[in-house]
Amino acid sequence: MQAVDCVVAGAGVVGLAIARALALAGREVVVIEKAGSIGTVTSSRNSEVIHAGLYNAPGSLKARFCVEGRQRLYAYCAEHGIAHARTGKLIVASEPGQIDGLRAIQANARRCGVGDLELLTRGEAESLEPALTCAAALLSPSTGIVDSHALMLSLRGDAEAAGASFAFLTVVAGATIEADGIRIDTRDADGETFTLQASAFVNATGLDAQALAGRIDGFPRDLIPRQWLARGNYFALPGRSPFSRLIYPVPVEGGLGVHLTLDLGGSARFGPDVEWIDRIDYTVDPGRSAVFYEAIRRYWPELGDGALQPAYAGIRPKLSGPGQPAADFMIQGPADHGAGRIVNLFGIESPGLTASLAIADHAVELLYRE
Repeated sequence: MQAVDCVVAGAGVVGLAIARALALAGREVVVIEKAGSIGTVTSSRNSEVIHAGLYNAPGSLKARFCVEGRQRLYAYCAEHGIAHARTGKLIVASEPGQIDGLRAIQANARRCGVGDLELLTRGEAESLEPALTCAAALLSPSTGIVDSHALMLSLRGDAEAAGASFAFLTVVAGATIEADGIRIDTRDADGETFTLQASAFVNATGLDAQALAGRIDGFPRDLIPRQWLARGNYFALPGRSPFSRLIYPVPVEGGLGVHLTLDLGGSARFGPDVEWIDRIDYTVDPGRSAVFYEAIRRYWPELGDGALQPAYAGIRPKLSGPGQPAADFMIQGPADHGAGRIVNLFGIESPGLTASLAIADHAVELLYRE
């Protein structure tokens, strides 16, 4: 049995950011990851957008950490030479009846601390993006994109440079809360087992967070929230994008609508949609393209038949289901559950990538708050 300060389960962008923050604070950290490398699940199956912080409930963790995280993420990328671009985005009203929706987004963003949105007329928006058709648009100049894998490599490098170690192809088979810490039983891909004795434990396993919390002996089961799974499908547009900014419709239930995002090479992809599922499955049904064509042509009528190609899918670990109000992040610390120095991160969906650095500092504070 090896004794360490802290074990972090999960090497996605949030787990990496937390491991980095802990290591930089002088803690001895071991990161346990069931995959063979970093960021293979939710962190690599998203739009790679740096969100400005427009949509979330004012005062919520999502709102607070998105605004703080966005500012810190831009600074971190610039300091570490991580490819990113402050592209800006347009949220478009495809018909006059949606313009009030744009005003509501602008007002909500202002309450969240985002005051740089500009409501554009049809002519102003279409002059910025000639391929666009809309009734009006909201310009968000602080929205951008990032090379998420380069970001995660940098976070891992920072953590390792500060002394953190990583165990890949390893799972947390179980954990037990004891008087002097948390005993963590691990198992690797060969079936070999090893036990760590930690003073603190962070559960940042994303889609597996609820299942892992359920394997902690002594943790209150009634404090583990239900999880819903929402698959988001993406379709790619070959060649150069006709747009220089991200294009978003007015949001829909469960997500932000079928929007156009860019990669750093200038290619476009569309998605994600919202498809409620019962089990983890990343298959993209080509037949869903019909819904995509209909949604996209509301703001880009010139999209040609057969132009879209199935790309990939991601799955959101949601804490709210169909027809329910959007849930906030749930980040449980010792004061929330009374079960030792443990932090569980539940429902870390968008804007988790943007918020990752802010989430990390919050998790560390919860662990070691006196």
